[in-house]
Amino acid sequence: MIIDFHTHIFPNTVAHRAVCNLEQVGRVVAYTDGTLEDLKHSMKEAGVTHSVVLPIVTKPSQFRHINEFACSITHEEPDEDGLSIISFGGIHPDSPDYKGELRAIRDMGLKGIKLHPTYQNTYIDDIRYERIIGYATELGLLVSIHCGRDLGFPRQVNATPTRLHHMIEDVFPNDKGDTSRLILAHLGGHDMENESEQLLVGGDYYMDLAYILRLALPEQILRMSRNHGIDKILFATDSPWSGQKEDVEYIKRIGFTDEELEKILYKNGAKLLGLKES
Repeated sequence: MIIDFHTHIFPNTVAHRAVCNLEQVGRVVAYTDGTLEDLKHSMKEAGVTHSVVLPIVTKPSQFRHINEFACSITHEEPDEDGLSIISFGGIHPDSPDYKGELRAIRDMGLKGIKLHPTYQNTYIDDIRYERIIGYATELGLLVSIHCGRDLGFPRQVNATPTRLHHMIEDVFPNDKGDTSRLILAHLGGHDMENESEQLLVGGDYYMDLAYILRLALPEQILRMSRNHGIDKILFATDSPWSGQKEDVEYIKRIGFTDEELEKILYKNGAKLLGLKES
């Protein structure tokens, strides 16, 4: 059993255009065509049993149709191929009614939300995000946050480790609230691993290994993961921008013990999502 805690797909009608545009902007080649069908094909090849899909709302008007799509693809119970898709919801910091939208996401049965400060052009320690994060965690929602650089906007970094640290201190002063509902993607900062290691490692929140796994130095990934706490590290790929099969194979040979791999690849994610461990 393997959970990929960070994937992206698009409705079939826009997938080709969206992936092609992002390939050109980020100067990368996608591993799938961005559709649900191709994600499932990738999962079968990689031995991934559960994929968490993270939609990004880039303007407030997208809220309804993005979250309806999220609901339509979510099936926690494995299908006939043994595959499970669990989509989070999306919300924009300019939402005119963030509390109502967060309650709607909860009432839809979605387990969390995705925030992407760069695509949403807002700093992570902006009061609009801080209010969303605080209320979302009060509602019991998980909050996955893009951290560090984005290939599409290399000079625009809206969620540096410094700003993330500031946001956490603002939203959860004196350890009030539940920071364990937070998931800092890309090990706390894509292309900013040193700053993340200094400021974020060791906190009471999860970190995922999306996209960073085959780019950062293996010894730094091992050191940061162990110092943060293996129980709070999640296997993730950022599919379609990294390959599930390639990342599964890679993580098994960089030095994690079998016990550590069992936690990273499945147990930690299963606990966070409330799934039965297998």
